[in-house]
Amino acid sequence: MGVNSNRIEDSDCNKTTVKIQAEIQIPPLEIHRVRLPPERTTLQKLRHRLSEIFFPDDPLHRFKNQTWLMKLFLGLQYLFPIFQWGPDYNLSLLRSDVISGLTIASLAIPQGISYAKLANLPPIVGLYSSFVPPLIYSLLGSSRHLGVGPVSIASLVMGSMLSETVSYTQDPILYLKLGFTATFFAGVFQSSLGILRLGFVIDFLSKATLVGFMAGAAIIVSLQQLKGLLGIVHFTNKMQIIPVLFSVFKHRDEWSLPTILLGFGFLAFLLTTRYISQKKPQLFWVSAAAPLTSVILSTIIVFLLRNKTHKIATIGYLPRGLNPPSPNMLYFDGPYLALAIKTGLVTGILSLTEGIAVGRTFAALKNYQVDGNKEMMAIGLMNIAGSCSSCYVTTGSFSRSAVNYNAGAQTTVSNIIMASAVLVTLLFLMPLFYYTPNVVLAAIIITAVVGLIDYQSAYKLWKVDKLDFLACLCSFFGVLFISVPLGLGIAVAISVFKILLHVSRPNTVILGNIPGTQIFHNLNQYRDALRVPSFLILAVESPIYFANSTYLQERMLRWVREEEERIKANNESALKCIILDMTAVTAIDTSGIDTLCELKKMLEKRTFQLVLANPVGNVMEKLHYSKFLHLFGLKGIYLTVGEAVADISLQWKAEP
Repeated sequence: MGVNSNRIEDSDCNKTTVKIQAEIQIPPLEIHRVRLPPERTTLQKLRHRLSEIFFPDDPLHRFKNQTWLMKLFLGLQYLFPIFQWGPDYNLSLLRSDVISGLTIASLAIPQGISYAKLANLPPIVGLYSSFVPPLIYSLLGSSRHLGVGPVSIASLVMGSMLSETVSYTQDPILYLKLGFTATFFAGVFQSSLGILRLGFVIDFLSKATLVGFMAGAAIIVSLQQLKGLLGIVHFTNKMQIIPVLFSVFKHRDEWSLPTILLGFGFLAFLLTTRYISQKKPQLFWVSAAAPLTSVILSTIIVFLLRNKTHKIATIGYLPRGLNPPSPNMLYFDGPYLALAIKTGLVTGILSLTEGIAVGRTFAALKNYQVDGNKEMMAIGLMNIAGSCSSCYVTTGSFSRSAVNYNAGAQTTVSNIIMASAVLVTLLFLMPLFYYTPNVVLAAIIITAVVGLIDYQSAYKLWKVDKLDFLACLCSFFGVLFISVPLGLGIAVAISVFKILLHVSRPNTVILGNIPGTQIFHNLNQYRDALRVPSFLILAVESPIYFANSTYLQERMLRWVREEEERIKANNESALKCIILDMTAVTAIDTSGIDTLCELKKMLEKRTFQLVLANPVGNVMEKLHYSKFLHLFGLKGIYLTVGEAVADISLQWKAEP
């Protein structure tokens, strides 16, 4: 409204109206009839709607017009992507996959041990989780570059949720059972989403809330590692920032100088190698090899100085051998079953979100597609298998995938090579980790999670969308000061609230004519657009249904009132017609139709004419079946705003 006032200030109102009428020269148009879409049965409509909801990618298109034998082969390819690239596999691809597989193994081994401790699980479970799940994924996964294994956020969430109720020190067997059971339910949930094609569920975690959640979780993870870096023995199990910092300074007498020197020395080394790899991507192997190098060097140092460094805590004994079966460890009956299910759902959502996001990121770099539903099934099935083979929640890791991609991985065989290297470690090298200090594992975790603090994305959110930035801050502080699970809940709640806000309060704008054209656009966006005298042209930029129908009715009546006040203040031509541009109204329900009926009656009582422009097919269909079109007649619905303005203007001229 202010833009229009500036346009006409210091001018005579009558002269302005004449000038506007002269500039808006809308030539006579052929008036097109707005037609109904082809008639379809209720079953046809339902089939179409369900296919759009659950099968937007039309997964069965490859099976059309194929023989039964070919359909069987295509089915195998769909379920096991290895059959797609397997026939063309050669030694050149194998060489690339071997190099990348061995490279990520050097990262996976120390990360597996570290993340298991982050989840308060035995370190050996982290190595088990780097053996079986990658093998399952290599058969079922559709991403060529996804490096599979434990990840920091899922490990942190599992550790924090389970340890709030069950002590991993006082009842380690029960805690381990709950960890495996949570993994089982995470896998069931993930695979169910894929099988039922309900992947849109994870879309409720917006990027804005995830940026805040990841940053908050990264800070909590890092602060928790102060226990290892400072050599503190008694430390809080709570995950909030205040109790953690309080515990750090409360137990200053437990700080160990040798541990501090060793820990911060290797932390500086790891951060330096990470910085080098970021600045020069061709040196990716520097940061990839740094964790294993740190483990080897620190183990040698502690072993050589074992008589003088008795205050430095080490991993201790790790059993040799393959993953022991663990179906008997699954906890399906008892007072803690609800806790296991809840933990499984939360960690399942987080790991699924991270895995699919990472897979799609690297697929885009190599110009191929990752099937989200197949990824859900693959990740879910590997977690179900993992829960039965002494593994906890695994997914696609960003750090492993980045190393895998930069090392030249070509197929999922790189995961098989990595798993083979872990197998060798499990069978023959476990005694070598006896003197590995816990402080180095803490340094490895801190280095890994530092990359989750994406301040550049947060700054971009601030510049682009303040509401997204607010959502980011809320999830960030929710994790820091309340808890990790509740922080995730806040993130989801804010995402849902944002959706509800956009749905229930859609945008409405006034349209004006671009001089010399038949184009009508937002007056605030296009300053040269002009109002059409005696017309108020409104556009609704959303579906009209029960959640926003009342608001839209009130908002459109307010537009009419404000337009009348503006016309009166500027002594312009009286308002006669309101045109509602329905181009962006993609759907309407019975509440929306009732709202249009009421709006039309209210405007007619005030001698205003209401016409509709460009209603889409399914909207026209519902208006027709509701008998609403009879209220408008032939001259109440137009194909375009331009045709409506031209035809109604001619009608007015023809009137005596």
